[in-house]
Amino acid sequence: MPVEVTWWGHATCTVEDSHTRVLTDPLFARRLAHLRRRRGAVPPAEARHADVVLVSHLHADHLHVASLARLAPGTRLFVPRGAGRAVPGLRRLTHLAVSEVAPGDALKVGRLVVRVVPARHDGRRLPVGRRRSPALGYVLEGEARTYFAGDTGLFEEMAEEVGPVDVALLPVGGWGPYLGAEHLDAGRAAEALARLGAPSAVPVHYGTYWPIGMDAVRPHEFHAPGHEFERLAARHAPGAAVHRLGHGESVRLEVAR
Repeated sequence: MPVEVTWWGHATCTVEDSHTRVLTDPLFARRLAHLRRRRGAVPPAEARHADVVLVSHLHADHLHVASLARLAPGTRLFVPRGAGRAVPGLRRLTHLAVSEVAPGDALKVGRLVVRVVPARHDGRRLPVGRRRSPALGYVLEGEARTYFAGDTGLFEEMAEEVGPVDVALLPVGGWGPYLGAEHLDAGRAAEALARLGAPSAVPVHYGTYWPIGMDAVRPHEFHAPGHEFERLAARHAPGAAVHRLGHGESVRLEVAR
């Protein structure tokens, strides 16, 4: 059975593998603080259905309480350790089965094993938040091994910590014209792909949300990261296939083991 990846925009993806449906960092909003959705419709109701939902870190564009509240009752939700204390709104989501996880954990969901891996990113709710919580990545192990990086910088131990993977969902941009070291831009994402050795990659976390009033300021920073990642991946990881999806588009990948 192939693995199917659907990109809904930003870091929100659905991965279907081994008859198990996984949703990452759900964000079902037209507007978030100073950000507006500039491309792609808000994901449809079908996107809210999953066997498990993975949250990579506590930033509001990744842990969006209003979007989590729209998930079906009984949905399993994995959040970073300490999230319940740092984000009081999570406590109101009594219709969900919430588990706090940390790097090194491995949890069974249907026919998948969800392995929790570290990320290099400030995982606090706010940049000045008092309560620390780890930023995470996840590896889904079923018919394929699919790595969802969340938000992360490039780090030396990435290949060792993540392990061999078949598909890499890598952030390649952001929601503003500048990215710090704890993010992957298109170039660092291409280098990450080379280190991981994944034969397939899907660029995410770009071209969806953009600050209000910045439409005319450095617009290429909004539109270009997917194309730039594709170009640079051909140089750094020439054996990898890059699947650059539009919002709401899917790709089915056959995995050879």
